[in-house]
Amino acid sequence: MSGKRESVVDVQGTVEDGFEPVRDAFMANFARRGERGAAVAVYRHGHKVVDLWGGTRDGDAGKHAADAAPWEAGTAQVIRSATKGIAAVVPLLLHQRGQLDLDAPVGTYWPEFKAAGKERVLVRHLLTHRAGLPVLDTPLTPEQAIDGVSGPAALAAQAPAWEPGTDHGYHAQTYSWLLGELVQRATGRSIGSWIADEIAGPLGLDLWVGLPEEAQSRVGRLAAVEPPAPPAASGLRVRPKQAVADAYADPDSLTSRAFGAISPAPDENAPAYRAAELPASAGVATARSLARCYAALIGPVDGRSRLFAPATLTLARTEESAGLDRTLLVHTRFGLGFMLHGPASPLLAPGSFGHPGRGGALACADPESGLAFGYVTNGMQRGVTADPRAQALLRAVSHVAG
Repeated sequence: MSGKRESVVDVQGTVEDGFEPVRDAFMANFARRGERGAAVAVYRHGHKVVDLWGGTRDGDAGKHAADAAPWEAGTAQVIRSATKGIAAVVPLLLHQRGQLDLDAPVGTYWPEFKAAGKERVLVRHLLTHRAGLPVLDTPLTPEQAIDGVSGPAALAAQAPAWEPGTDHGYHAQTYSWLLGELVQRATGRSIGSWIADEIAGPLGLDLWVGLPEEAQSRVGRLAAVEPPAPPAASGLRVRPKQAVADAYADPDSLTSRAFGAISPAPDENAPAYRAAELPASAGVATARSLARCYAALIGPVDGRSRLFAPATLTLARTEESAGLDRTLLVHTRFGLGFMLHGPASPLLAPGSFGHPGRGGALACADPESGLAFGYVTNGMQRGVTADPRAQALLRAVSHVAG
């Protein structure tokens, strides 16, 4: 039966010699791990070695629908929290250029932010989830979340949930308004326009934080799918521990409130949501562009100079937060804006950095091996930090490269 299922999915694209196991893992995701439509890309030392796509463009089209539009070479997808890693590039590059002090109080750039005991919140605390601001006392409506004003105003007035700098807890949604407003105040430009002008444009990326109208037709629809049962789960726990499940079910928990900072939950397939500059959750990209962006962080790509100087790369992947995450209730590790390799979010290798997106997407890089990885999907599974499909692909890449 599994062989028959594999034959239904028309996987297209290219793999260089030696990387065929990545194609095998990608096909197995459709056969055994509930994949509907997806793409994966890998760069090695600035050169593209894997570029694959397959399945249906829309996650709610049904795996066997005869009239379902196929995923195409240029299909892009909302990447949820994988956007956070792309967004983190901006303050790090601003710091590299001498335009942003990571150790300055946020209020240096955003005076209104000093209210409610936040005078000593540093810029680096925003990037490392140590600001104590993962929740809002009053959640924003979907309309308020994207208006560019309500989110920053709410966070400027919000009191921290813990003493800033003393602990960490994932800022699932509030990261959007914290980072977006910081960049706006420091540069006079929105974070989406900064990414478009300074990163996506020069590198030729199909990657947006704030999707333009002319690109809306390229984006597939997200849909919820069930996670696979073992052993197809790639050795991962696909059901959360009871304490974590209880926290998500409790509307008063920090966990539930952090993910519910926008209420009711926004329609992620709505054009207005995709067009919003929400660097925590609403980025849109192809897998190819995610991999290319991370490749450019660690080395030259197609003759272009690397984005991160060695010192900046060290900042990105030096551990700043580690241990039990107050929001996620699992042990997480963060550098400046990036998740680091660990049990809760396995990446390519111990020195890797990147960011997953809740439900599937993942982008990361490993400077030691020169590998950069991007994966996007329209089938949203329930995991937050380690999706079985992405993990299967990572293991295939690591095996080939090792």
